[in-house]
Amino acid sequence: MSADRQQNQPSSLAPLPRLCYAALHVVVRGGYSEVDHSLEHPGSPQEIEHWIDWKATARLRRFVDSLGFGVAEAMDTAQRFEIGWPSARRLIELCSSLELRNGFVAGAGSDQLDAVGSKTELIDAVAEQAEFIDELGGVPVLLPMPHLSTNGASEREYVDVYSAIIDQLAGPLFLHWLGEMFHPAMRGYFPGNSLERILARHADKVRGVKLSLLDEEFEVRLRRRIAMRGQIVLTGDDYHFARLLEGHPPARGSRLPATLEVKGRRVRLGDYSHALLGALDAVAEPAAAALRALGDGDVVRYRELMGPAEELARFIFQPPTRHYKAGLAYVAWLRGLQDNPMLVNREDLARDEAYYRGVASLARRAGTLGDD
Repeated sequence: MSADRQQNQPSSLAPLPRLCYAALHVVVRGGYSEVDHSLEHPGSPQEIEHWIDWKATARLRRFVDSLGFGVAEAMDTAQRFEIGWPSARRLIELCSSLELRNGFVAGAGSDQLDAVGSKTELIDAVAEQAEFIDELGGVPVLLPMPHLSTNGASEREYVDVYSAIIDQLAGPLFLHWLGEMFHPAMRGYFPGNSLERILARHADKVRGVKLSLLDEEFEVRLRRRIAMRGQIVLTGDDYHFARLLEGHPPARGSRLPATLEVKGRRVRLGDYSHALLGALDAVAEPAAAALRALGDGDVVRYRELMGPAEELARFIFQPPTRHYKAGLAYVAWLRGLQDNPMLVNREDLARDEAYYRGVASLARRAGTLGDD
């Protein structure tokens, strides 16, 4: 597929039947292969920013938008913990400037600080980034705060910190629960009933939560509980998203609100998840076709298309799961959306040749490489 393939995508596609955001990686320039950055000896955020290929990074975002997906910017998929706030800020500004038809959400954290010295500093830093995202037309996603988990914060402290942040914001916004399989510092996050207490207390602003726990049963239980308040789960489950997005028929006597509003978009509610997925970076085309079949009531076709896409995603996200970005960049390279398969700090070298052969084979089977 040529690098300009996205220019030929139809502009009048029917909207997707779920609210879906693709969490996208950043592209680096070819000369980065000569730079002495690695996972063991990472480059500084300032050095890394110099090597980001901003044009190719923008091209990838236009491509997924042309298929009907919103963009999830400056999240874990963009190696947020490595690139730092200056590059994340620039990514968010870039995303806003693209005037994407399907909008964007972006991660709000505290990485403008060299270190978090107190809960007050943490609260004000996250609120500052969230306000910046909102001002540029995006929906903030409150990123997990390692300061809380690494310091053993209690359930009450989680509720107090999140409430203090949300009280400063106008909304709408989403929360994000990232599992330790994606980032080791997230062990023990949202202790006790802290997540649902926060969601219930701020239902007027918090539209829902992105779950990246790879726990299908927990996600279904949670989405059913919070749906009565008109809140949704954006699945981040790259292993089970096909069933989670398909969902279940409404229960007899269900009295869910009919729709949810997010930045001018009305989203129909039901017993299903919506999505904020890194996997969509790699399976955007078959997933878009599958979701439109689902919207037309063709569940058989949906499963035919989404099954191989999920199989590819499972392979890309195999343990050690945190290195999934290597598979995403490789698929983008195979598609012709970027000139090389490298990642920041050469995370691509964390996967072996057999992994990349498997990715290529499954990508062809899933139809994500088009007619090549």
